[in-house]
Amino acid sequence: MELTTKLYLVDDEGEKFMGIGVLWLLEKIEETSSLRQAALNMGLSYSKAYQMIGRLEAGLGMKIAHRRHGGSGREGVVLTDSAKKLIEHYRSFQSRAKSAVEEEYKTFKAQIEGLKEEERNERGEAL
Repeated sequence: MELTTKLYLVDDEGEKFMGIGVLWLLEKIEETSSLRQAALNMGLSYSKAYQMIGRLEAGLGMKIAHRRHGGSGREGVVLTDSAKKLIEHYRSFQSRAKSAVEEEYKTFKAQIEGLKEEERNERGEAL
């Protein structure tokens, strides 16, 4: 028996807008300065990546990326300072939350093992 956790932030309607995939997308945007290249690197369509950023901005109520339009020297995307801090905060939050869940899981797993042992003892089975 193993534990798998997935953390998501959801809006008032219960729609996911932040999770590990969005975090990876932000990191790729930071690395490439391009939403298109970030999407390509992740195997996403440009429109899907664009929607992910849009949902994130709506869910958080803040600007995440500045899109540069114009000639070839001005194309691309730059993350806002808030987005860069969000990456750090979310990574830290995710790590702390998963550690806490893993500790609780150890207790739960020990309880299950105790129940199994009680059942074996009730049946008269040897360990």
